[in-house]
Amino acid sequence: RAGGAAMELERECRVLSIQSHVVRGYVGNKAATFPLQVLGFEVDTVNSVQFSNHTGYSHWKGQVLNSNELHELYEGLKLNEVNRYDYVLTGYTRDTSFLAMVVDIVQELKQQNSNLVYVCDPVMGDKWNGEGSMYVPKDLLPVYRDKVVPVADIITPNQFEAELLTGRKIHTEKEALEVMDMLHAMGPETVVITSSDLQAPQGNDYLIALGSHRKTKADGTKMTQRIRVESPKVDAVFVGTGDLFAAMLLAWTHKHPNNLKVACEKTVSAMQHVLQRTIKSAKVQAGEGNKPNSAQLELRMVQSKKDIENPEIIVKATVL
Repeated sequence: RAGGAAMELERECRVLSIQSHVVRGYVGNKAATFPLQVLGFEVDTVNSVQFSNHTGYSHWKGQVLNSNELHELYEGLKLNEVNRYDYVLTGYTRDTSFLAMVVDIVQELKQQNSNLVYVCDPVMGDKWNGEGSMYVPKDLLPVYRDKVVPVADIITPNQFEAELLTGRKIHTEKEALEVMDMLHAMGPETVVITSSDLQAPQGNDYLIALGSHRKTKADGTKMTQRIRVESPKVDAVFVGTGDLFAAMLLAWTHKHPNNLKVACEKTVSAMQHVLQRTIKSAKVQAGEGNKPNSAQLELRMVQSKKDIENPEIIVKATVL
């Protein structure tokens, strides 16, 4: 019984996740909530949109929450004095005023709880065949760069987004580490470049992610831990992977606060398990020789519960 009592005494950890909602499938809050709950977090969700499905399908319908409506929901929490959070998590947003309102809310929550950790995936665009392009309005970049990133504690940009935020192109691992240092200087003490087109030591079938954790020791000196993670490429276009990644990184950095290496190994390994299960299942559904469609490529989230809860480490990180 003592063990159980000790567990109950462990203070509950509460996440405010402001992301998209879809009726069918797994992106945004639908991709983040289940893993966080499975890993023991209380998750409060604000649905920035409610769509029938993600926008990669041929059709989608639904509603968008505007910044006033976001503010109204937050006011409701505040009136009931339940606006104390340990984490805030945000992802894809298309609207500058909505994003600015998120920043206001994060700043207010940090006044409530100075230990609050804001995990931000600065979703702006990606590279296809080496060419980067933004899939959100251009005017979001200065808001992310000048307002959001400075209040964030953990950020998970891809290579293109890291380049946009710093105004520097990355061609080598050395340049990537310099860009991560620039990002630290803007505010966040943990930076993970979730995917890149850097050459992997293990070869072309691997994707490189890089992580950097900067902490200030008691005597005021700064220490930086840097890691590289190589994971096998999975040949398909998935949606919701970034949202799942950021949620699991939040959970594992919480459980391993000064060990980015282990946190990334667990996050990327769980990711691999989910993607492998998804692609296998999608191929079966599509049938021999057919390319799986959006519906068939929805992440196998529920089926991966055990892997999310306790991932077998199949991807190791290298300390740089």
